[in-house]
Amino acid sequence: MAAVLALVMWTSNATGLQGRTVAQTEQVGAAAQGDYGDVQEPLAPPTSEEAASVEEPAADAPEGQAAPAPSGPQVTLVGKSVPKMGEVVQDGDGRTLYRFDKDTPDPAKSNCEGQCAVTWPPVLSNGTPQLQGVDPALVSTVKRADGTDQVTLDGWPLYTYAKDEAPGQWKGQGVGGTWFVVQPNGKRNVECLPPGVTPPAA
Repeated sequence: MAAVLALVMWTSNATGLQGRTVAQTEQVGAAAQGDYGDVQEPLAPPTSEEAASVEEPAADAPEGQAAPAPSGPQVTLVGKSVPKMGEVVQDGDGRTLYRFDKDTPDPAKSNCEGQCAVTWPPVLSNGTPQLQGVDPALVSTVKRADGTDQVTLDGWPLYTYAKDEAPGQWKGQGVGGTWFVVQPNGKRNVECLPPGVTPPAA
C-alpha cells in the first residue's frame, strides 16, 4: 500500500513539473518574439487606401519640349513729315527706313543679302506691325532667303542703314543711286540728295 501511494505521489509531482516547464517555455517564446526586439513581425502590405494616399512624383515635361521663347519688340512704322526731307517712314526707335531700287515690288523680293544686309539691316517682322500714318493695306511681308519675314511697304522691302548713328538721320539717302528714303506711300523720297546723285525716273 505504501508502495502504491509513493507511486501516485511521484506521478503527480512529475506531471506538475512538466506543466510548469511547458508554461515557462511558452513565456520565453512569447518574449523572444516581442519584448526583446530580436525578431520583428513582417509589415503588413499597405491597404488600397494607404497606397492611394502616397503622392507620386510630378511627371517631367515631355523630352525635347522647350519653353516658348519670349517675343521681341513689335515692329512699328511711323509715317511723318520731318524738316528738309519731308515725308518719311521711321521705325519705333526713330530710325529712317529705306527702299532699294534693285529689289522688286511685284512680286516682292529682296536682293540685299550677305554683306549688303549687314550694311542695310532688313526690317524683320515679329508680328503685326503697329502703324502710325501708314496705310495698313500697303503693309505686308516677304520671305527672305534665310527664311525670315521682311516687312514691305507697297511691295518694297524695308531697311535701316547701319551708318545712321542717331534717330532721324538719313545718311543712306541716295547711296549708290539705288537707296532712297521711303515715303508712307512706298514711293522714293528724292529730297536732300547728295551732290552728284541724279533723281531716278519715277
